[in-house]
Amino acid sequence: MRPGFLGCIQFDSSKERIMAAEKKDIDWGSLGFAYQPTDYSYVCNYKDGAWEEGGLTTDHTITLSECAGIFHYCQEVFEGLKAYTTKDGDIVCFRPDLNAARMADSARRIVMPPFPEDKFIEAVKMVVKANEAWVPPFGSGATLYVRPLMIATGEVIGVAPADEYQFRILVTPVGPYYSGGVKPVAVKVPEYDRAAPHGTGAIKAGLNYAMSLYPSVQAHAEGFADNMYLDPQTHTYVEESGGANFLFVDKDGTLVVPKSATDSILPSITRRSLVYVAENMLGMKVVERQVKFEEVASGAFVECGMCGTAAVISPVGKVVNGDEEITFGEGGMEHVGPVMQKLRVTLTGIQDGEIEGPEGWVVKIC
Repeated sequence: MRPGFLGCIQFDSSKERIMAAEKKDIDWGSLGFAYQPTDYSYVCNYKDGAWEEGGLTTDHTITLSECAGIFHYCQEVFEGLKAYTTKDGDIVCFRPDLNAARMADSARRIVMPPFPEDKFIEAVKMVVKANEAWVPPFGSGATLYVRPLMIATGEVIGVAPADEYQFRILVTPVGPYYSGGVKPVAVKVPEYDRAAPHGTGAIKAGLNYAMSLYPSVQAHAEGFADNMYLDPQTHTYVEESGGANFLFVDKDGTLVVPKSATDSILPSITRRSLVYVAENMLGMKVVERQVKFEEVASGAFVECGMCGTAAVISPVGKVVNGDEEITFGEGGMEHVGPVMQKLRVTLTGIQDGEIEGPEGWVVKIC
């Protein structure tokens, strides 16, 4: 057995459960959105055409050959979700089945063996439960961020898929994405593309994020929170930001969700959840369609937001395209729009256990 590898440890006895419940001595309210090692990670290796049993490890490092496929042909996919403490004191995750399915889809697209979806969910439960002491308490504004990832570990020098892979889950406590509260942000339309037409934009792979780093650094240097990428084929339609999907609200109160004609938008779990909340819980009309940037520039929308796991919804107050500056509604950069505010409050309420959501959305860990 490898040093630090503990196998499939289960924390089922009452004594272990009590010990795990003793929270770490952390100032939860001052946490930033940054990595710090916890007690355990999860690891599982793929070799000889099959996934091993997998289990917990105290070793947070990875040692690989210099010829491992991840270094040469970027075979890597990942996911992001959170564990929360609810008002009732339960520790839960939000819709991990969708993360499992999306990661499997991502793996298939770049010729990696999909990690079994049921095993994915069990691994998430195992590692969150093992790190229960690191799950921030209810009301702290903090959460336990859960990052599953898979990399090519097999040696490969010719352009081809590797034959060995490693699946891991790391967890780390993080503070709220907005340390100063939820406020509108400004974004810009960059001169770069995030993904190629019919490329890998619709999967959660590191290579997509690498593509967005240069324009992201430029945007931040200019005072913008992110970029509003247009479709890579015609530069006509709104697609997504560097790490989130866009949502719009038109003058009639309809939630308008951009679609891609070239499979360039990542299918955000947060976006899909917000669409359901808007249509089925808030009684809103929802339309999913291609959105021309001309519509944005003409003032057709009174609200805009970016949605994703980290922030749920980041309200957008302004978009800048060269010399053109577009603000949304009367609030602009001063106030969060009422629809974005209501959507955010409702979804976070479901995640925190304060609002009853659809069956199966909130999965209890312990």
